[in-house]
Parts: sequence; structure tokens; C-alpha cells
Amino acid sequence: MRNYMISIRSWVILYVVLMPASWSSTSSNSVLGKVHVKVMNMLGDGRSMEIHCQSKDDDLGHFTVPDGLDIEWEFYVNFWGTTLFYCDVQWNGSVWHHFDAYSYQRDDGRCDTKCSWMISEDGRLFGFNQYHGTWDVMHFHDA
Repeated sequence: MRNYMISIRSWVILYVVLMPASWSSTSSNSVLGKVHVKVMNMLGDGRSMEIHCQSKDDDLGHFTVPDGLDIEWEFYVNFWGTTLFYCDVQWNGSVWHHFDAYSYQRDDGRCDTKCSWMISEDGRLFGFNQYHGTWDVMHFHDA
């Protein structure tokens, strides 16, 4: 019985310590770490892009990003590892293109602390692989 009580007490202590870290995606106490995301407009020819990024909990708003500039934000991955930030982007009256700017399921092991994205001159999406040091062709999920 004594071992059972110690086990319950250990779980309660662990719960009390870890739960506040998971209540907010922007909590500075998160146990899974801080991530910095950057989306760069490399369309060229002075073309601006419109971008709207958000998560389930945080809407970052709509922005116009001039050619050669970027939008950046930081957040903490939630305790459950389900953090997802997604963006919709368009330029020159194109259709809106959708992509996941950060998905813990995909990016754990690809860009743990810094996820960089680039929209190229030909409108392709590239994601920087933090571990291999390469720009990988990624895909939009158009609506």
C-alpha cells in the first residue's frame, strides 16, 4: 500500500509541475521547447505576397510582405506535441495557397527550433531542413 501511495503522489507532483507549461502555446515554461518560424517572400520583380497565419489558439493576422522581406514569429510547442501553425498565401491575384508552417508531427526532427520557409520566384514552396542544411521542395495544399 505504501508503494502505491508514493506512486500516486509522484504522478500528482508530475502533473502539477507539467500542466501549467501546456496550458498555452506561448507559455515560457513549455517542456517541448521554443520554435522560431520565418516565411520569406523571394518572388522577385517587386511582387508582394499576402499572408495569413494562425494556429487553433493564435491568429497572427493578415500581412502584406514586400519582395525580399519576411514575417517571423515564435511560440512554444504544447505539452502534447500537437502544435500546428498554418498559413494561406497569395500573390498577383493567384489562388490562395495553404501550407503548414509548423506541424510537430512533421517537423520534430526537421526543424526543431527554427523553421524557415521561402516562396521562390516561380511560386514554389521550399522548407529549410535544419539538420541537413538543405532547402527542400515542399508542397502547397491548395483549397
